[in-house]
Amino acid sequence: MANKLISEMGLPKSIGHIFAARNIITAKDALSLTEFELMELLDVGLTQVTLAVALISEIASPPYQTVKSLLEQRMQNEYLTGHLPTHLKGLDAALFGGIPFGALTELVGPAGIGKTQFCLKISVLATLPSCYGGLDGHVIYIDVESKFSSRRLIEIGLNSFPEIFHLEGMAKEMAGRITVLRPGSLTEFTESLQKIKVSLLQHQVKLLVVDSMAALVSGEYEQGPPRQHPLGWHISFIKSLAEFSRIPVVMTNQVRSRSATEISNYSFQGERRDDCGNFDSHLVAALGIHWAHAVTIRLVLESRSGKRFIKVAKSPMSPPLSFPFKITSSGILLLNDAGIEMTGPQINAIDHQGHSDIILS
Repeated sequence: MANKLISEMGLPKSIGHIFAARNIITAKDALSLTEFELMELLDVGLTQVTLAVALISEIASPPYQTVKSLLEQRMQNEYLTGHLPTHLKGLDAALFGGIPFGALTELVGPAGIGKTQFCLKISVLATLPSCYGGLDGHVIYIDVESKFSSRRLIEIGLNSFPEIFHLEGMAKEMAGRITVLRPGSLTEFTESLQKIKVSLLQHQVKLLVVDSMAALVSGEYEQGPPRQHPLGWHISFIKSLAEFSRIPVVMTNQVRSRSATEISNYSFQGERRDDCGNFDSHLVAALGIHWAHAVTIRLVLESRSGKRFIKVAKSPMSPPLSFPFKITSSGILLLNDAGIEMTGPQINAIDHQGHSDIILS
């Protein structure tokens, strides 16, 4: 708006011509000078200058918006974009409906905590008919670590939605809507992404899952001096896929040990003891800051004092909340829908105290 032409603002011709003659062309040109400087430059009185500046300011300034109008815009945008409900009541409420369309959602946590269980459940949900709360579409599942289990997928479907999956041929039809890709290298993953963009429109794809991103660069990405991220192009491409196709994109990420340098640099994240006097392991999300900034939603899965938790560590819609959960035959189940709000180091810390009932994540 600062570059808006004064000649298009409807000023009285007498003063408008003077602005043009003195080479004051845009709103920025006029508003960069004081009223007294304008009086001297334009050779007009204070009253004329004051009226002209007021009009230019009013037109050049963006229109004000009330909280009500902003809320209405947000509700309209949510209606247009939509969400994939996870059927975890507390989590869906925190995320205002579930996994958002057109954005990247990350699941991060140690091995065996339940990341793949979560991905399998939302894959089932994306294939369900809309009358059951699903998206009635297809899923592309990029299984980097070969953890995808069709048997477990069907088990989750049968136990979560028996009225659908017990119908003759329905389990086979639902499973047939999920395409599993298993790239063996970063090069193959790149080739897969190029093909996916076409498939998204041709096959009514409603969900993209990548499990896991960190495994693609295992051994290639380590903490050290800043350099180009090995997944830089892929991050940008996947974000553009999400925005272009308006579908939810869910990716899992691994954890790594926090280095001694990082611990000393951030004293507030220093060693803490749990209720039993054991030191927490120093775990942080893999792939670094560049990756963390790319995701819109970060869900952290962790274990503390023998219990599993899923927490909303990053979201533009929700405060940091933590929900206890367990893994059942029907997938992840929240033990409490009322999330516990977190503060300080709790938000980004990733705990992994010993768990005796770990299921493959």
